[in-house]
Amino acid sequence: MSTENPTVAVFRPDDDRIDAAVSLLEELGVDPAPDPMLAVEPTAAVPRTDAEYVVLTSKTGAELVAEAGWKPGDASVCAIGPATADALRNVGYDVDIVPDEYTSSGLVSRLADEVDGARVEVARSDHGSDVLLSGLEAAGAYCHETILYRLVRPDGGGTTADLAAEGDLDAACFTSSLTVEHFLEAARARGDGTAALEGLNGAVVGVIGEPTAETAADLGVDVDVVSSEATFETLARETVAELE
Repeated sequence: MSTENPTVAVFRPDDDRIDAAVSLLEELGVDPAPDPMLAVEPTAAVPRTDAEYVVLTSKTGAELVAEAGWKPGDASVCAIGPATADALRNVGYDVDIVPDEYTSSGLVSRLADEVDGARVEVARSDHGSDVLLSGLEAAGAYCHETILYRLVRPDGGGTTADLAAEGDLDAACFTSSLTVEHFLEAARARGDGTAALEGLNGAVVGVIGEPTAETAADLGVDVDVVSSEATFETLARETVAELE
């Protein structure tokens, strides 16, 4: 593995998130290899308006509910982490609750003592963690889930699978289980499946969260870094640090 200008794969959606990720990686002194592994298909659904708490889990969700003109009314608006909170504020919503731990389990812990008997609306993608709903229901909440969008693998992705298969990938930053799954699907679709997995396991693999780490392990991917915070910046910094 080269330690001079290492190549680091990033799989964020093809919008300002991939642009920001590329800029950050460049600042960290590595060569970004952008390869979006998630595309958004909106469902046109909107959150219910009769809940006492409304949970949003992503920047995409925040933007979609704003575009739809949804109003939270008297509900407490909950963001799963600071990135989602910032996105909600940027489109005009007040944010009432952000957990100290930026995960589904962290949000459950934050809300557990106050949602017994309350109606909680969870608005997110079709790949949301079961931990959030089951945890809130265990705390006594009446939960309803609205699927705002579906996450699919973009057409034509997989250039980083070629890099991995050729031994030219030094690190990869996976932000969700789905990005791991889609990377390997893209590799297989390009005929690089086995070689790409071997190449990936020869690189530094960083992931956000234990669920992503578990998915990666189940799929034969060796994880080197689980970021200490569930943000891309922390993931990128800690993954690049592992290259030094």
